[in-house]
Amino acid sequence: MSRRNLVLFILAGFLWGIPYLLIRVAVDPETGFSPAIVVFLRVFIGALILIPIALYDKSFFIAIKGWKYIAVYALFEMVIPWILIGTAEQSISSGLAGLLVASVPIFSTLITSFQGDKSVWQPKRLIGIGIGFLGVFLLVGIESLTGSSDPIAILMMLGASLGYAYAVIYVTRKMPGVSGVAINGIAMAMTAVFYSPALFLLWPDRPISTTAIYCVIALGVFSTGIAFAIFFTVMAEIGPARASLVTYMNTAFAVVLGVLILSEPLTIGIIVGLPLVLIGSFLASRKASV
Repeated sequence: MSRRNLVLFILAGFLWGIPYLLIRVAVDPETGFSPAIVVFLRVFIGALILIPIALYDKSFFIAIKGWKYIAVYALFEMVIPWILIGTAEQSISSGLAGLLVASVPIFSTLITSFQGDKSVWQPKRLIGIGIGFLGVFLLVGIESLTGSSDPIAILMMLGASLGYAYAVIYVTRKMPGVSGVAINGIAMAMTAVFYSPALFLLWPDRPISTTAIYCVIALGVFSTGIAFAIFFTVMAEIGPARASLVTYMNTAFAVVLGVLILSEPLTIGIIVGLPLVLIGSFLASRKASV
């Protein structure tokens, strides 16, 4: 990996690790927006960044032909997961949210197995699935039993992770070789249309803090628009396998930033579950070289 790609890779990890902190502030019940409005503003800003890029390189016109597939992708990648994450983060820490999303590679491995990928039965990947699920089980159990986190919110995060896993597998098979920037720009526009009624139905009847407003803007500009553009630029050069490793960096950034900036507690559940989920996800997503 070149120095340029390494810098972009780390930057993508940071930009996709900080959203959980930004969302946590943006959906604060006392000073923030409703989760639906945060989703709308996030994807609206993201689409304004990605679609012009796709129009410039003409990939937009290729991607739009598969709008039906992109609509399904948007449903499982954005419409459902992002409302679940925003709602969950009104009850759990941003670090825990980021950690639970690290289970995506485990779900991806299981889904591809059900679709005929027998490489999941490799011993290393089976061990990874086992370790990962043990980590999630202990994390959920400890957090719930100690009263540190809302179990319903934890289930919402796992549901979002499952959606993420399915969405990427689905769109990759339906639209191979099509620009990820174009696909996500169109998906964000579709999601913005879906959530646009929230602006009229759920707009807060109380003042919104300046911090919450800045967090939503940063979420849309940096963690949605720019982050997606950077990630797909890096993936085109280093390949999807190595690019997927950004998942583990996201989690580390999410936990550390939550503790340092929001003073979130580093609970026993996170201390026990974090290494198990990361190790399990890494092993589960690694195919043996041929």
